Amino acid sequence: MAAKPSSTTPTKRKKKQLPLDSKRQKISKSKAKDKKNKNKKNSRENSSKLREKKNINETTGAAENDGVQLETSSLELSFFVHQYQSANGVQLSSLELESFKDTCILDLCERPAHNISNLGQHIKVAFGPSWKEVLCGKHLQEGKVDPGNPAVLVISLSALRSLELLRELRSLTKECHPAKLFSKHMKIEEQVSLLKNRVNIACGTPNRIKKLIDMEALGLSRLAVIVLDNAHRC
Repeated sequence: MAAKPSSTTPTKRKKKQLPLDSKRQKISKSKAKDKKNKNKKNSRENSSKLREKKNINETTGAAENDGVQLETSSLELSFFVHQYQSANGVQLSSLELESFKDTCILDLCERPAHNISNLGQHIKVAFGPSWKEVLCGKHLQEGKVDPGNPAVLVISLSALRSLELLRELRSLTKECHPAKLFSKHMKIEEQVSLLKNRVNIACGTPNRIKKLIDMEALGLSRLAVIVLDNAHRC
């Protein structure tokens, strides 16, 4: 007599399950490890920022107190950013700082010395062999030299200081007179009229310069060099 085949099916092996407390312990350890790694990363970043801030403060302190000449574009840029943040009581974000590059800062020639009496010489060097054409030309050139668009803009804190700076640039302004952009003894209508001609060099105070830009009398399309005069204190 033939045997009847068994109708039972093989039982499935059940997965081994960890106790709930053990699962919680593993998750807790994993989170603690992630938090520890994150804290290490933040600590390294903070240390790097503190070192960078210390270097900037030491550099700017030396430049302000001892009259040390900043030798590289990187140091010049750090000094500028530090001064800007201190003066305005702000802290620029990393995204804002990305727009500031070392190439924004002009490398001054080693000689002559970096003082006001040699400002004209440094500006000549900045423009290279074409300095005479750019800085001394007196005629407008359609599509190239538009009215009211200086190649050099000198920003100072007072009208008297602006005049002092312009006196040192007389060798460059004999053919094409500079634009005096400050409010003392000068009406804004006179400046607007002057800016309808070719202007190679302009010098003035921040408020009047901004006002003329807002009025679209002063253009910046040709601007190649900005001189920020921070040596004078009112």
